[in-house]
Amino acid sequence: MLSPYYVYIVTNNKKTVLYIGVTNNIQNRLSQHHFDSINAKKTFAGKYNCYNLVYYEQFNAASMAIAREKQLKKWRRDKKERLISTLNPDWEFLNSQII
Repeated sequence: MLSPYYVYIVTNNKKTVLYIGVTNNIQNRLSQHHFDSINAKKTFAGKYNCYNLVYYEQFNAASMAIAREKQLKKWRRDKKERLISTLNPDWEFLNSQII
């Protein structure tokens, strides 16, 4: 059985920065983002402390997840915020549900 793919959005503690990514191991990827922020890695997520999960979608195929990631990355911030709010109206950090 193939593992699912995820498109996800993480943010910083103040919810001022959004990072969109794709992975087939969301637990590991969230840990990497957290590690990068602790160690001040020069990645976008590490630089801006984006490791708090606020949104994710699951896909059966990598190609579908990648296409969705590209679509979301083109959106303006306000449209991304509306998307997050549809499934997570309080913008709660969802990391504990995943890890």
